Amino acid sequence: MSQNILVTGAAGFIGFHTALRLLKAGRYVVGIDNLNDYYDVSLKNARLKELSAFKNFIFIKEDISNKEGMEKIWSEYGSFKEVIHLAAQAGVRYSIENPYTYITSNIVGHLTILEMCRNTEGFKHLVYASSSSVYGGNKKLPYCIDDRVESPISLYAATKISDEMMSYSYSHLYNIPQTGLRFFTVYGPWGRPDMSPIIFAKAISEGSKVPVFNNGDMKRDFTYIDDIVSGIIATLEKPPTLEDNNAPHRTLNLGNNKSENLMDFISAIEKGLGKKAIIEFLPMQDGDVKETYADIKETTALTGYQPTTSIEQGIPKFIEWYKSYYK
Repeated sequence: MSQNILVTGAAGFIGFHTALRLLKAGRYVVGIDNLNDYYDVSLKNARLKELSAFKNFIFIKEDISNKEGMEKIWSEYGSFKEVIHLAAQAGVRYSIENPYTYITSNIVGHLTILEMCRNTEGFKHLVYASSSSVYGGNKKLPYCIDDRVESPISLYAATKISDEMMSYSYSHLYNIPQTGLRFFTVYGPWGRPDMSPIIFAKAISEGSKVPVFNNGDMKRDFTYIDDIVSGIIATLEKPPTLEDNNAPHRTLNLGNNKSENLMDFISAIEKGLGKKAIIEFLPMQDGDVKETYADIKETTALTGYQPTTSIEQGIPKFIEWYKSYYK
């Protein structure tokens, strides 16, 4: 039997798509998720139903911060030599109201994964989710991986910087190959309902107001999910070595390498739905940034990652899924 690969957060947006790609490639995937109710659990269950159609998929409901539960999974399904760690408490705005959840999931959970990997003989590569939010209020664009990141403007961002620091120290101490991927705004089919594409599509479909912050003066490096998954898997196949930073650890940007006006993104959704939006312009929110833009040259050089999906191509695919799922 082929070596099992562990995907944490398998019922989540990025985790689901990553597991799906691996399963289609014939890999044996063990997926874990705590199925929390941060957003509609029925969407998570619907994603799992798609994955469960594969004979090479095993799902276990578990919280990554539960050390005993994780040890049990490790002993029952073979010591995982490759781990794609995508489970986290997401959302910048939610972190302001629910700080403790972020520490448990993103810090304690990340530590648990690190401990599991460190105690696995012949461990090959841990690829984990970081975020573009680590760049905080940086004014310099595009965001480069060697930019300073010690000024997070949300607790969510602070937990992601902490994960990178913890990972570096574990790589340094125990020689564990690791790559942290700083994801830029990801969208596409099966997306999270707390993210702008579904919020916008839902409001436009229902004829309700579309909340647009900073009076619409926002830009985002919108990255289509298929491109993100290609980047994750290309990264997995290229573990860093000891020569990199005196520890086999690195961080990379995973974005579209293009910053789009938020209003253009909304126009593409309007076009897809064949309906105009009723825009409600609002001031900037706490913890939010005006613009994101990924410099991906290191990622491309190391992994061959090359995003290929423009919003003109990605939005219609997203809308097609949105209409069929939320019919």
